[in-house]
Formats: sequence, structure tokens, C-alpha cells
Amino acid sequence: MTASEAAEPIYVLSLMKYLTEAIDDPCGECTIDDFEADGRFAPIPVLTAVRANLCFAADVVAGSGGWDRIYVVAYPSRRSFIDMSTRDDFQTWHSHKQAWLDRTTVMAMLAPQTMPTRSSTGMILLETWDGPSPDAIADGEFVSFDVEGTVIGDGREWSGTRFTGIEPGTPLPLQEPRFEYEAMLLKPTIERWRWPS
Repeated sequence: MTASEAAEPIYVLSLMKYLTEAIDDPCGECTIDDFEADGRFAPIPVLTAVRANLCFAADVVAGSGGWDRIYVVAYPSRRSFIDMSTRDDFQTWHSHKQAWLDRTTVMAMLAPQTMPTRSSTGMILLETWDGPSPDAIADGEFVSFDVEGTVIGDGREWSGTRFTGIEPGTPLPLQEPRFEYEAMLLKPTIERWRWPS
């Protein structure tokens, strides 16, 4: 990356599918509930050290991808994201996280013109796609992010995401699973969207 690109903010979306039992967990006797409850899947001290912000976290209620949880972290620059990955404390945290992960997809998203607001409905529809932006499948306020690249994944490339606030019980039209499109219904646990500082 060039220096100018590295200085721009980036939002990193992580889709997580957990194992029910850890594989070679350096933590020892932790359960998945312990691991989630004490925040080890969100290394706040590491993020704070690079001035990053955990701005969104949610449990996946339903979706064709079989994901369990999603996170969005705002980094003040691409350089801060790179710097974090080389820190010893991040490497230690990462080894714990890997022991509990079945699979993950990590996307780097560009900052939108306006940030999402806190959901007034308590439910979020998240869509990810490759190619042109698809037609909305639900009414509600939404914010779209352009995806700059897939950092970790299953070979698919993604070009956009859309977060739509919807009312609980809203019927969503069923769609055939497609390689280039995923939709998931989310129950947010953290919503503090803001620009990275």
C-alpha cells in the first residue's frame, strides 16, 4: 500500500463461526461461554492501543451462511490495522481465537458518507454481495459500505455490504442461496458507530 492509502480509515467486518469445543486452546480449560463472556473475542486493550473502536457486534439469529456472530471494528488508518497484526499481545489473543473458530470471513470496508445510527428496532438485516448492489429485500433505514477487499475468506470476493434496521417479525422474502450473496438477521449487542479517531 502507498503511504496515502495507508493513512485512510478502514472498517473491518468479521463473520465468525465457532466450534463447540476448542482445538489446542492455549487458554486451557475455557469454555466457549467463558471465552465470549470475558471479551477475549474482542481484544479491547489491543484495539485501544492502536486507537481502533469496536463499533458493532451482533449475534446471528438466522442466515444461509451458518454464521454465529459478527463484529465491525473501525481503524483510524490502514496502517493502524497492519501495526496491530504485528503486536505480541494481538498474536497471543489471535492464537486463543483461532482455537475456537471453525471459519471466518474478514472484509475491509470503506467509510460511508454517513455512519449508521443506533437501531431503533433491535434487529438488523446484513447483506453482503459481489457485483452490483442488489435490490433491497426489506424496508427500513440502511447504510451501505463498499468493500475494498477480502482479508480472510473462503475464496469469494465481496464488493458491498448493507446494514438495514428492520422491525422484529418483518417477513423477508426467501431467496435461493447464491455464491455471490448472503443475507443474515442480526441481534445487536454493541452499537456505537462513530468515525475512527
